[in-house]
Amino acid sequence: MLAPFRPILRDPALRLAAVLLVLFGAHAATMGPYVSALAIKVFDLSDSTFSLVLMAASVISVSASVGFGILADQRANRRGIALCTSAMVILASALVLAGDNATFFIIANALILPLSASIFGQLFALARLAASIHPERDRPAILSTLRALFALPWLAVLPIWAVVFDHGARLTVIYPVTLTLGIAIFALVLVFWPRDGATRWPDPKSGLTFRRSLQEMANLPILSRVVALGAINGAVMLYLVVMGLVFAATPGRGAGDTALYAGIMAGLEVPFMLALPALIGRVERTALIWIGAALYAIHLAFLPLLAPTPYVWLLTVPGAAGGAVVLTQPMAYLQDLLSNRPGAGASLMALQKLAGDAFSAAMFALGTALAGYELAAASGAIVAVIGAGALWVMDRRAARI
Repeated sequence: MLAPFRPILRDPALRLAAVLLVLFGAHAATMGPYVSALAIKVFDLSDSTFSLVLMAASVISVSASVGFGILADQRANRRGIALCTSAMVILASALVLAGDNATFFIIANALILPLSASIFGQLFALARLAASIHPERDRPAILSTLRALFALPWLAVLPIWAVVFDHGARLTVIYPVTLTLGIAIFALVLVFWPRDGATRWPDPKSGLTFRRSLQEMANLPILSRVVALGAINGAVMLYLVVMGLVFAATPGRGAGDTALYAGIMAGLEVPFMLALPALIGRVERTALIWIGAALYAIHLAFLPLLAPTPYVWLLTVPGAAGGAVVLTQPMAYLQDLLSNRPGAGASLMALQKLAGDAFSAAMFALGTALAGYELAAASGAIVAVIGAGALWVMDRRAARI
């Protein structure tokens, strides 16, 4: 389990990516769970206004990830883009701290933070390039381990904030922390990110125009695979939406059960992710993704049914095992689709998330309109398994050609 850490610890670029992913994970774990409460309870936004903020953030985040990814490939200026996007992490928190009103909150969350989110894809582009000079058999394990490191801070950060808020702290206390994390991220990028044109690995300019790069990403075989993976990601998004609602609607359950279930899931996912490299290479990747999607579908589909019973806690085992696969392997798969365009390959992750959000919203709306949370969860589970199966079939057909 510890073997994938060795090349990361020995390689300065991979070590930098690992530290930055831990810090970025801590930032996400600090900011993500409390954005809706900040919007509605602190800055008095209406539900409809906050929905518009989320929609704008989603569109800008995907557009920025794709645009910055293409620019990084075109000009091979990954350090400059990383500096720009990490500076936005600082700016977003500083703006809300300075203004402390709804207008600054909207600007920060609808525009600045979505622009900064592309640093996530750039970190994996850096990791992929740095891993390219390591033995090919080690590369999938390296990338899976780095993804696990992004999840690791959630285990420590969420309980700390739970204690802080239980002692009566205001929600806005998160902003000095996110500002500090942003400064640390920017400083590490500034000091340690490899200089463009002076890396130990080849990173030539793509030579493609912006339009040609977009056409390459919109190629039907690539786009169909992104949509298939988006169906799997939709199950993850639907779990985050349904879980709290299911426990809240179940007699004898409540917010404490929601936190406990999420904590157990996150706690189990990390060791499963670290153990995953033992399977990589032995099991075909699309088959592994299908198995992971099936395990995650079991957890999602049965969650509303077993919530009133003590057996619900057993679902965290297949959920975490499946989550370890569906949160790591699609990322490597997407980057391999455009293996000679690391930035654009990383941008496909943003398109996958957009597709996942769309599937999640559709299944939730349809399921709750017809029957309730049970149908919503079951629909999301079925769609995820179908998406994984479609991905497997597409790759099998491509292998025969």
